[in-house]
Amino acid sequence: MTSTERGIAAAEAHSAHNYHPLPVVVAYAEGAWMTDVEGRRYLDMLAGYSALNFGHGNRRLINAAKAQLDRVTLTSRAFHHDRFAEFCAELAALCGKDMVLPMNTGAEAVETAVKTARKWGYRVKGVPDGRAKIIVADNNFHGRTTTIISFSTDEEARADYGPYTPGFEIVPYGDLAALEAAVDEDTVAVLLEPIQGEAGVLVPPPGYLRGVRRLTAERGVLFIADEIQSGLGRTGRTFACDHEDVVPDMYVLGKALGGGVVPVSAVVASADVLGVYRPGEHGSTFGGNPLACAVALEVVAMLRSGEFQQRATELGEHLHQELGLLVGGGAVEAVRGRGLWAGVDIAPAKGTGRQISERLMDRRVLVKDTHGSTIRIAPPLVISKEDLDWGLDQLRAVLA
Repeated sequence: MTSTERGIAAAEAHSAHNYHPLPVVVAYAEGAWMTDVEGRRYLDMLAGYSALNFGHGNRRLINAAKAQLDRVTLTSRAFHHDRFAEFCAELAALCGKDMVLPMNTGAEAVETAVKTARKWGYRVKGVPDGRAKIIVADNNFHGRTTTIISFSTDEEARADYGPYTPGFEIVPYGDLAALEAAVDEDTVAVLLEPIQGEAGVLVPPPGYLRGVRRLTAERGVLFIADEIQSGLGRTGRTFACDHEDVVPDMYVLGKALGGGVVPVSAVVASADVLGVYRPGEHGSTFGGNPLACAVALEVVAMLRSGEFQQRATELGEHLHQELGLLVGGGAVEAVRGRGLWAGVDIAPAKGTGRQISERLMDRRVLVKDTHGSTIRIAPPLVISKEDLDWGLDQLRAVLA
């Protein structure tokens, strides 16, 4: 057996089979490149679903983590620590909000947003107890907890996990009229991804987010933007909502906030929303820990420079121009996305998304499929134009 085969066999023997990874075992990574246990180099065109926006082993982020490791890594929120206040202030300022509630994973942040919206609905809006409703979109992906999969339309993610959590209504994504019809006096929030990542990088119709913002403001409903994948530079702006000059009531952040170093997530909102909490009503042992705050502070500082948003804009225009040339030739049926983020629908005659991903892996490019026929392209924002072009050349070769 090769080192790769041994590694995969060992993993399958002792771990639950809840993932179907490509058959590569990564041992080292830097920038936009990963090296496997056999010494083969691969171009990372997935970036950990946007968790690695700043690349593998980014020195600024690694140095920030190393410096904090020598000081203190965890206090729990039982005590204050000297990185927490600065982290909350800087992240709130980046979002143009007042308050931050830090957690660890994206799913935790979404759960926190759901709890916050309900508590706000009861304490501020005056919805009768037990009747709060949150409106979500079909094809959403907000995480995998029992509450979150309760409002998923993906049967693979949802099946065999009932009974499901009530209090959610699902409407078609991008359909403002359907959303308006669903809002009633018990509605406390609308929870949306500004761009749906797992669904295949689905971009809503122009003006949709502005319409959601207008409707929720008029009806006294919170607009919650799940920017876990779309936020923090991926689309060429700090937030995907920025493309329509929309500011939601609540940002849900994760993935890139931890710089690919540690899990960091957060809900960011105004004081009249997050101010509904009192001590003991919600928390997390590791949420807002010193190590997380140190890394996330460096992420915020990097985003403040605008460098990464600019790279995503410029390289993203090039990416979409090149991918657009593949449409209509019998290999690619459609391309969607924004910035350095694209969903590519493969023509069935060329193979499934999984098969195309495997063929690309054989040519040393790593992407991931979704929903059968789609591959997602989302390289680290630090990728060079030359490396991006090389990766696209491999895609052309696979589809030829």
